[in-house]
Amino acid sequence: MSANLSKLRVMLVDDSELVRVGLRSVIEGTDDIEVVGEAASIATAVSAVDQYQPDVVLLDLRLPDGMGFEACRRILRQHPNMRILVLTSMDDAKLVDEAIRAGAHGYLLKEINAQTLIHSIHEVAAGKSVLDPSVTARVLQLVKENSNGGESALDQLSPQEKRVLALIAEGRTNKEVAQALGLAEKTVKNYLSTIFEKLHVTRRSQAAVLYAQLKSRL
Repeated sequence: MSANLSKLRVMLVDDSELVRVGLRSVIEGTDDIEVVGEAASIATAVSAVDQYQPDVVLLDLRLPDGMGFEACRRILRQHPNMRILVLTSMDDAKLVDEAIRAGAHGYLLKEINAQTLIHSIHEVAAGKSVLDPSVTARVLQLVKENSNGGESALDQLSPQEKRVLALIAEGRTNKEVAQALGLAEKTVKNYLSTIFEKLHVTRRSQAAVLYAQLKSRL
């Protein structure tokens, strides 16, 4: 969370003014989240993040100057620790996969209720990954196909690698994982490189989503 410990800072990126007004109304109806800025395109989103320094960016995928994936990549290149939660009407497992590959920490459909949105913002801000329940099964299947079978991929991990991955899935940083397991931070990075290779993923968020969804089905 930012230096303002009283409230989470959220920025809205959506080309619909009506949607932004609705989201602002829902979010500012809470005691601990505030909307600090808005943007309606990729270009304005990137500059607005620099200006407002939010904790979480709520990002639509369909923007007038391109797809939200590009905004996600550009924001994270400049702000690697920024948390990005996709909120879209586009219900497609391949888009979810692409969003995760772009670095997004969550993917929600606009059909969700206000309570779920607020809870998800808190979860993403806390370092966790969030996936809309309606697309979970299809995304899980897609990730399993891309990783040569989900459970078998997890079975390839050593007990220590599974412990590292479990902590990453909880939103822990490399430093926190190292402290929890009594390891050097460099050792944790080495474990993660091996884990990514075995699971055929490239990002922490991908590994966390895969682990969390598969563990819930074991």
